[in-house]
Amino acid sequence: MSDIIVRRNHGMTLKKARAAGEQIAADLAEEFDFTYEWTGNTLNFKRMGVTGTIVVEKKSLEIQAKIGFLLRPIKSRIEREIHRFCDEKFGPA
Repeated sequence: MSDIIVRRNHGMTLKKARAAGEQIAADLAEEFDFTYEWTGNTLNFKRMGVTGTIVVEKKSLEIQAKIGFLLRPIKSRIEREIHRFCDEKFGPA
């Protein structure tokens, strides 16, 4: 397994940050075909070869993804997309 970890600070309310996290998950789910669900302020996502979380807090957001062996060749693409979506929703890092 290979890990991707992205952390961002934000100036949104928790509710708005959670909505932005939901949008990031929806966009990534559409592009990479995975499912997701919320448990409190943690969004869990998965598909064959990828599992991860988006943890939304009052002033920050953390995305962690574990990429399986078969998807390692597209790890950098997945990471770029995560950063792009975070830039769109939360502003540049």
